[in-house]
Amino acid sequence: MTRALVFAYHNVGARCLRVLRAHGVDVPLVVTHEDDAAEAHWFTRVADVAADLDLPWIAPADANSPDVVAQVAALAPDFIFSFYYRRMLGAPLLAVAARGALNMHGSLLPHYRGRAPVNWAVLRGERHTGATLHYMAAKPDAGDIVAQQAVPILPDDTAKEVFDKVTLAAEICLDGVLPALLAGTAPRLRNDIAQGSYFGARKPEDGRVDWSQAAATIHDLVRAVAPPYPGAFTTIAGHPARVLRTRIVASAGVRTAPTLVVAHGNLVARCGGGGMLRIDALEIDGRIHTPAMVAERFGDAPLPLPGGPDETPGSRR
Repeated sequence: MTRALVFAYHNVGARCLRVLRAHGVDVPLVVTHEDDAAEAHWFTRVADVAADLDLPWIAPADANSPDVVAQVAALAPDFIFSFYYRRMLGAPLLAVAARGALNMHGSLLPHYRGRAPVNWAVLRGERHTGATLHYMAAKPDAGDIVAQQAVPILPDDTAKEVFDKVTLAAEICLDGVLPALLAGTAPRLRNDIAQGSYFGARKPEDGRVDWSQAAATIHDLVRAVAPPYPGAFTTIAGHPARVLRTRIVASAGVRTAPTLVVAHGNLVARCGGGGMLRIDALEIDGRIHTPAMVAERFGDAPLPLPGGPDETPGSRR
């Protein structure tokens, strides 16, 4: 029986762990993370899945520490798999796997290497992404590609909705290629990172709305950071606000000072870079506001939004 050590977290980790067991792979140990109390826990806990499957698990502070490497080496795994584990595995760990160490990444490599690939793809207006199973190398997401599964990104999809698709793509990707991987016949395709892109981690403050940009650019930002992520934030009449859901009602138009108006029962933002957005979910001072509530609280006059006409239109891929 093939033996695999699994480093896993989040929904992708939970589903891929179940795929391995469904194919009869022996998993003598699962390595996961303790949950961060500062994060919203909207995802499946890999520790719970491991317990459900009667698999032993640990959550070390440093998976690359000598004691963890020694523990993993003593189990003599054929493969090591990393499924959305949040730390890079160092060379001593990778060397333990007799038949190779592989990672499941949430993009179509070589594009969107690095952190938060789904959020970055939505932010940049992509219309497709997916999951890639690849061998691990010294550089992040740079090893040979074994299999990929694409999914569409629809114009109003949020990052959470896309992540749900990517989770299923990861499951399909692994399930489809695993028999060949176990048999030693799976392909190894060159991962030409020079033709791709790398992105770093995103921070909550990256969600600030610049209303001087075009409607499409702002819409992509809102989708990329919508709950359960921190949300796009701004100010409305000096009050802290979060824009949680938008829809483009005009993608182009005269560049103007950005304003928020109540029109025909809707909240509409006129964007400085051109175009208009309908705001379908708006939170002000921590409370959801309907268009009627905005009009009652601030009056019928257009409300200025932070920013001004942008001198250089934002690019979309």
